[in-house]
Amino acid sequence: MNIFKLIFQIFSKKSNTINFEVKSKDIQEMKKYLIVGLGNIGSEYVNTRHNIGFKILDFFAHQESISFQTQKLGDVAEFKIKGKSVFFLKPNTYMNLSGKALKYWMEKENILKENVLVITDDLNLPFGSIRIKAKGSDGGHNGLKNIQLMLNSSEYPRFRFGISDEFKKGQQVNYVLGEWTEDEKELLKERLSISSEIIKSFVSSGLNNTMNAFNGK
Repeated sequence: MNIFKLIFQIFSKKSNTINFEVKSKDIQEMKKYLIVGLGNIGSEYVNTRHNIGFKILDFFAHQESISFQTQKLGDVAEFKIKGKSVFFLKPNTYMNLSGKALKYWMEKENILKENVLVITDDLNLPFGSIRIKAKGSDGGHNGLKNIQLMLNSSEYPRFRFGISDEFKKGQQVNYVLGEWTEDEKELLKERLSISSEIIKSFVSSGLNNTMNAFNGK
């Protein structure tokens, strides 16, 4: 056999192997999802409005009997939804450094930015209102501000949960870090169930279908 033909065949086989490995890795990355609930660690923050991201993940985990483990930069739970690997992350960096934990776990698990969903409270929405978006500004939210800084981008999916702005002038911090009223706690039950369905839909049906199905509910 011609030596040049032999070298070409070896190179071709090697290239095909490399291409197959790259495609296989791409497919694995497409099937991984990171759901990040924003909040602050510590018992004093557990039932506060600012911690709705933690609360939604905790509710989902309880319903599905999923356990969190304390790992680097947060509490993490890993499970499957329709064959796709899903990571729940509750950062332990406190709200203002949420992006540090998010970026670490994105890079550690090779998760695509479009497969990340950030769950956060929003003062600009009525209580319990839901807005799911593919991108947007931080809206003055310190957690989103840090995520945008760490990712150098505002283009990542986010699920904004309305906590309303029923506070007096100068009382924003106390309101956000305050606990839910008894009426809000009662109404939260149904909102948390819907929030769990949003997570399932995001993973199984994609962002656009989820926005169409749940925005405005």
